Amino acid sequence: MQVKRMKPLRRFFAIRGMASAMIAFAALIVIYVVFGLREPNVFSPVNIQNVLRSMSKYLIIGIGQSYLLITGNIDLSLGSVVGMSAMISATLMTHGTHPMIAALIALAACLVIGVINGLLVGKAKLPPFIATLGTMFTARGIGYMINNNRNTDAIASGIGKEAGDAFQSFFYYGKTLGVFNTFWVAVVVFIIFFFLLSKTRTGRHIYAIGSNADAAKLSGVSVFATTTKAYMVSAFCAFVVGLILCAQAGMGNMEAGNMYEMYAVAAGVIGGISPLGGTGLLLGTFAGAAVWQTLENGLNMIGAQVGLQRIVIGVIVVFAVLLDVVVRRGTRKRIR
Repeated sequence: MQVKRMKPLRRFFAIRGMASAMIAFAALIVIYVVFGLREPNVFSPVNIQNVLRSMSKYLIIGIGQSYLLITGNIDLSLGSVVGMSAMISATLMTHGTHPMIAALIALAACLVIGVINGLLVGKAKLPPFIATLGTMFTARGIGYMINNNRNTDAIASGIGKEAGDAFQSFFYYGKTLGVFNTFWVAVVVFIIFFFLLSKTRTGRHIYAIGSNADAAKLSGVSVFATTTKAYMVSAFCAFVVGLILCAQAGMGNMEAGNMYEMYAVAAGVIGGISPLGGTGLLLGTFAGAAVWQTLENGLNMIGAQVGLQRIVIGVIVVFAVLLDVVVRRGTRKRIR
């Protein structure tokens, strides 16, 4: 009887990346409880609401970066595309463009960057670090130039207070079922890309080229097309976060999204997404984003210095990658 009961559990943890995701969720619970015992306000409904809203940005960009990490690539342009999205949409709205039209134009610009990244990495075979470093500066430069090297005015000055409030409410300040809309936006993005990664042929191809690009190519997988799709997912996620930051500030800030590419890597790696490619689940990215934000929130609540916060999170990221390397080495030895 006990053997039969263990079989479903073993199958559950046999899912590629599931064990790492569950470890991240367990770590989240431990971290939350430890901070809560030190500072009871961590458990307050208001703080929980704020944590959910803040982690949503990390979750969305983490999803985009996770797609690329699974393919064995990386996107350093992600944070700059976030800023470009915020600046394009805000600038257009300050000139009276309807929020929907402004968002579509920003989306098109972001996807162009995604396609360029795909061409450079998948077709021209440039190292992803170099290719996306170039587009990182390019996207940030576009964000600067779109409004003549200055932050925008309030979006309400162009589209009116009612439309401006509606935009800000939808993406940041409003609530649905008692939870900030930002979190629901993140949940919708998560569900869509979780399904695409786990239930579609494109998702299988993403894992395949991350495990062994040459073998995947011999099996008929288009490495170029799959890589481009992954970069377009990253660009789309950056676009969404750009709208969230625009709604949060009520304007466009030229430095919006600064360092977000690193936050995205951290969310994925903490959740068990392997930077070496081929393994990981978006469920882990969800846990990783929650761990990141809970650490940041908890350290703030107990009055820790910003420098200490960065050190703690940096150590955790390095430990997570080191653990992944050790596990992979062990797996290879068993196979041999």
